[in-house]
Amino acid sequence: MSPKEALKLAAERGKDLIEVVPNATPPVCKIMDFGKFKYELQKKEKLQKKNQHISQLKEIRFHPNTDTHDFEFKARHAVQFLEDGDKVKATVIFKGREIAYKEQGEELLNRLTEKLSGIAKIDQSLKMEGRFMVMIFAPDKSGKKSEAKTEKKILSSNN
Repeated sequence: MSPKEALKLAAERGKDLIEVVPNATPPVCKIMDFGKFKYELQKKEKLQKKNQHISQLKEIRFHPNTDTHDFEFKARHAVQFLEDGDKVKATVIFKGREIAYKEQGEELLNRLTEKLSGIAKIDQSLKMEGRFMVMIFAPDKSGKKSEAKTEKKILSSNN
């Protein structure tokens, strides 16, 4: 129908003519209350914001002589952060003369990389920043997450 006819029909019903899809040929319009239309749009936007996850950067700190139990504990936290969809920054801090043992820090981060290989990918490879050795992991969204969870359940049931 022509735009004039549509406007006339909307005026008779006491409602507004709203263009829903302007890019289509011919443009798609609806006859409805404009206030109600704006309210529905706001509800949709609010719902989309609610379902949106904002990724954060979580940091896990180690020292070159971190013991195995502490390493395992922190690695479990890293796994949890990655499963929640956050990035993980693994930092090895060298204090005083520990800076001479950079290879221990590299070995520590390599063990962490192996531990997170199923659920994470390396976002930033090993890098020295002053007295800090840094590596950043991002969650791997290629479906390996569910495999890692089932593997985790199997491991916990065996213990």
